Amino acid sequence: MEDRSILAACDSDGRVGDSGEILEIDPPRRLVVSWRNEFIPELREEGYSRLTYELEKKGGAVKLTAIHEMDRTGSKFIQAVSGGWPLILASLKSLLETGEPLEETRHWPKGM
Repeated sequence: MEDRSILAACDSDGRVGDSGEILEIDPPRRLVVSWRNEFIPELREEGYSRLTYELEKKGGAVKLTAIHEMDRTGSKFIQAVSGGWPLILASLKSLLETGEPLEETRHWPKGM
């Protein structure tokens, strides 16, 4: 892919919480993005992680695999976000099934 789109996740105040860019896209099977936290200085200093989403048809369903990695042993960023993945994926499931994400994922965590 020649054009690498810049990504930014902003809160309601316009602050950038996360940034990155699209590294690879193979619709509808694969999306790879770089990702860096912008709120917490020690996480920002670690640099960009790599997040790969893979979609695979399984009968009448679709299997989603999220692979989040970083070329850094003992990454505090990967450790910090790993606990959030089950909630984010559950919220995505809720959004797809009901049209509404889970309440807990609609806003930035307090203090950020």
